[in-house]
Amino acid sequence: MTPSPSPGDNKARAAVLVLLAIGLASTQDAIIKAMSGTYPVYETMLIRGLTSLPILGVWLAYTHGLRTLLTPLWLRILIRALILCTAYLAFILAIAAMPIANMVAIYFTMPFFVAGLAGPFLGERVPYYRWIAIVTGFAGVIVMVRPGVQAFEPAALLALYSAFGYAIGQMMGRDLAQRVEPLVIANWQNAVYFIFAGVIGVIAQASGFAGESHKSLAFLTRPFVWPTLPDFLLLSAVGVLAAFAMMSFISAYKLAESNFVAPFEYSGMIWAVLFGLLFFNDFPDFWTWSGMAVVASAGLFMLYMDRRARFQTG
Repeated sequence: MTPSPSPGDNKARAAVLVLLAIGLASTQDAIIKAMSGTYPVYETMLIRGLTSLPILGVWLAYTHGLRTLLTPLWLRILIRALILCTAYLAFILAIAAMPIANMVAIYFTMPFFVAGLAGPFLGERVPYYRWIAIVTGFAGVIVMVRPGVQAFEPAALLALYSAFGYAIGQMMGRDLAQRVEPLVIANWQNAVYFIFAGVIGVIAQASGFAGESHKSLAFLTRPFVWPTLPDFLLLSAVGVLAAFAMMSFISAYKLAESNFVAPFEYSGMIWAVLFGLLFFNDFPDFWTWSGMAVVASAGLFMLYMDRRARFQTG
């Protein structure tokens, strides 16, 4: 029995929006990687947050009113935002040192973390096929990362933490999204990113530590650099891209079921390979292609089985 669509169900529009969101987010990642050799990470995050702030704020004021920010669930939203903020920081630090395609492929282990944590944290029964997908997905990551060999990149651990942090955020967001307007959550999250970046900047400037031994460490500790006008415009564009990507994601998941929308997110791997090749001369090797294929196949298998299980019980 096929579940009847919700009143707002619009699969075609949802697919277009999530593809747009992935394209915008991927462009943002490419700009951040390009800037990571010149500017510190906190500066890129500050400009991103400052640019996104009026866009998200005006959208909220127009649709729901700014008073909706005063939700009784603000503490839970704040904790979730802090977790997501550390995950985002780990993500862009890893991007500074790794080819985008490798980074994005490792990030797509996030659904496996969600599936594995659903049991102990949400009390959900984790079906056998999810465990198969989880084990297979992490096998794909091992193929890409190749720990213990000369090609191993320590920043891959940052990429894994990023996936884990986003998974925790998604778990917390399941309940919050049912009780709080998603745009309220987005505004809180953007504000936390901005404040967090400022704190990192103050600590980095006060410590005087500068680590140039690794690209991720250098991106974290580099002193503040006044951007040129073209660079400032590019960094500001990151904030605009992030705001509209966030809005597109929210709208896509409102218009259709998550198990329909989620597979389209794997289009990020295509963008990652394309941008890596065009702008950074990064072309995935055999092991990266193989690992990417395994991770994507495991994720799509899990989504397919989830969808089939829902149809059978619906």
